[in-house]
Amino acid sequence: MLQRNDSAGHLTRYETSLRRLARRGRLRGLSQTSGVDFSSNDYLGLANDPRLAGALNAAVERGVPIGAGGSRLLRGNDPEHEMLEEEAARFFGAEAALYFGSGFMANYALLACLPQKTDLVILDALVHASSRDGAGATRATVATAKHNDAQSFEDAIIAWRNAGGQGRPWIAVESLYSMDGDRAPLADLLEVADRHDGFVLVDEAHATGVFGENGRGVAADYEGRDNVIILHTCGKALGASGALVCLSKVLADYLVNRSRPFIFATAPSPLMATAVRESLRILHDEPERRTRLLAMVSQLAEGLAGLGLEVSGSQIQPVIIGNADATMNCAGALQARGFDIRGIRPPTVPEGTSRLRISITLNTDQTSVAAMLSALGEELDGLRQ
Repeated sequence: MLQRNDSAGHLTRYETSLRRLARRGRLRGLSQTSGVDFSSNDYLGLANDPRLAGALNAAVERGVPIGAGGSRLLRGNDPEHEMLEEEAARFFGAEAALYFGSGFMANYALLACLPQKTDLVILDALVHASSRDGAGATRATVATAKHNDAQSFEDAIIAWRNAGGQGRPWIAVESLYSMDGDRAPLADLLEVADRHDGFVLVDEAHATGVFGENGRGVAADYEGRDNVIILHTCGKALGASGALVCLSKVLADYLVNRSRPFIFATAPSPLMATAVRESLRILHDEPERRTRLLAMVSQLAEGLAGLGLEVSGSQIQPVIIGNADATMNCAGALQARGFDIRGIRPPTVPEGTSRLRISITLNTDQTSVAAMLSALGEELDGLRQ
């Protein structure tokens, strides 16, 4: 093993930063997964599904490559990518779809590329970090609106117009929020966008596969509109990786020509495109998966209400504790009892809102949900004493 030689102190500032994080109780590290899954985003249990494995094995047998070998605009454009995009556009009801290597990169690419210099981007206060980073790279003006407050979005647009804003507003939201499990008021936000000739960018990361007809998402009724762009992450309920951006053909072509993350990135694995195609077929063929999942969501809601806790109404359930140390200690106690529940603390969530994030997936069952609720009640009682 090579010994570290840092006589010039090249690493000192990084060590100092890490020590600062440790003192604040925010130092993170990687750990092996164990216990019953109450933390993943594999909502439909597809990540290890035999149908996906079978589809991949068959693809390898017919010669589908593992790697793309280049960007989509060079030699990396595989028939599997094109078939996925065609099938996804039909499935979700969009004019076109474009496949990116990750949801983070897709969100970043959309906001870095599509809004123009004269435009306004308004982010929901709790929107994904990927959207924030994309907005940080945009040439447009950027504002933040109060969480799930359509009037706050409209106020930001009016203030921008009054200050001389001449372009179009872009409203960026999640349909189902990753840390709170609540839904965006999409109908109200679309009305705001329409009144001001704007666009709405909806991140369906945590809703795709779970809600809507055939798992098409919370925003399914708005697919196909020329001022609506919808992102469907493939690495959560779909059990694979990558992301599908559903939008008009004009905007898809614009991204192909102007989006640096699309132009200069090696294309996603053709085998992942194969996997996502099979996942979409499973959503259509096996609606009972959503039925079973939503039954456990109802069970969780009933149990949490019995503990006097607020209920989100989705498969993502936060239990707000507040204090970061108490939150992480509670999560550790539940993990020691065999339940993989993670604590979420700042900066991922606002100060004073550290929480347990409970995720319901088909990797568990109703018996385990009941046992987890019992253990949760006991640990929360211990915190109150």
